[in-house]
Amino acid sequence: MTSCAAPDLGPHGLGASMRRGACPSLAAPMRTGDGLLVRLRPAVDGLTPAEIRALAVAAGAYGSGIIEITARGNLQIRGLTPESVPALAAAIWETGIAVAEGLAIETPPLAGFDPGEIADPRPLARALRLAISGAGETLSFAPKFTIVVDGGGCFNLTMLTADLRISALGGEDGIRWLLSLGGTARSAAPVALLEAGEVVPAVLDIMRSLSALGPAARARDLDAGGIRQRFSAGNALPFAGEGSPSPPPAGIHHFGGAGTVLGVGLAFAQTDAGSLIAFVRQAEELGAAEIRLVPRHGLFVLGLSGEAAAIAQGLARGHGFLVAADDPRNHIAACAGLACASTGMDTKATARLLVEAAPDLLDGSATVHLSGCPKGCAKPSPAPMTLIGAPSGYGLVVNGTASVAPSAYRDENGIRSAFAALNALVRENKDAGESAWSCLTRLGTAQIGAAFEQG
Repeated sequence: MTSCAAPDLGPHGLGASMRRGACPSLAAPMRTGDGLLVRLRPAVDGLTPAEIRALAVAAGAYGSGIIEITARGNLQIRGLTPESVPALAAAIWETGIAVAEGLAIETPPLAGFDPGEIADPRPLARALRLAISGAGETLSFAPKFTIVVDGGGCFNLTMLTADLRISALGGEDGIRWLLSLGGTARSAAPVALLEAGEVVPAVLDIMRSLSALGPAARARDLDAGGIRQRFSAGNALPFAGEGSPSPPPAGIHHFGGAGTVLGVGLAFAQTDAGSLIAFVRQAEELGAAEIRLVPRHGLFVLGLSGEAAAIAQGLARGHGFLVAADDPRNHIAACAGLACASTGMDTKATARLLVEAAPDLLDGSATVHLSGCPKGCAKPSPAPMTLIGAPSGYGLVVNGTASVAPSAYRDENGIRSAFAALNALVRENKDAGESAWSCLTRLGTAQIGAAFEQG
């Protein structure tokens, strides 16, 4: 379902769901340490530069001016108040930008553009939205229930978790769609291999089964084996997780006759309204026609020539954006930090310190997760290395989530030397051609923890 109308904010100006657990929206913002937060999912493939600028202007006028792009490619505006949220909603409505509501159905950021994709997933995604919307109240689903429709290509969605995954597979018999339950492309349970016309009825059937389990049910609660028998009669099914995961968005990406795409990343998932406005204005002057939000905290700029993309890349660097895949900041997942009342860490400052003191850790072989608290908002799934804010300083988790009990601790004053010790551990023990994380995995948790605590 999509909407260009101003949302109904209720008699008190805001919806009743100002809490964690549901996705924050214009009608139901989430309270955080720096005020209210709103998350927006544009209902179209991309926005014009003028529309991006209008959103940034509104973020500065009615919020703190801090803008984030999430790991799933949604836009967040921070620092709002109960009084300013209705004004923000009105400003967005006046731009005519369509904001998606309800069930999240996600497609790759370059769907329909990337000549390397197996199939354009957008027609199937539109058919699903229409069918699910038409089913109305007969279907219920959890607040964060997500469907991914992945047509493949360079910037695919194989690493995103979803309740239902629909992945294009090519073969001698043409294109078919693999339907899987829960997880990433690698971890999801395949249940059916379908022709395009069979996908919508199958998804509706599964969602009816979920509805029978209650409004909080997720796809992982279903019996995958039983559903597989229902659709595939015991036939062996392929896995869609064999493709290469998407690279970081930052960089200049050439797609042959389709054109050139400039990717820029938001350092530690954030930028400020002024920097975004200035960059987008300059990119538009160089010929940018469309901007798409990208998972892993980035933007794709379309419409630039190769020469113009190189110029725009330099301008983006000047505004503090990530512009290259080898920038070590690409490999740090940091939560909002001091902007959240729950934090025990200035994650942005810690991230900058990590880049300075431990560059050998950030070779791209693993993501380092910096979490201000055990909720782990920036990376709910396990990370090779997670640093958590704690009353006594910092806790280190190896191969786990932020909610796991740390295996090592360090006080605030010793964190630089702890990072330097981890960096030395890699530099002194890494074999030729070995990645940082392969080296640390070989050394083991005990040595990692000892270096962190004693370095």
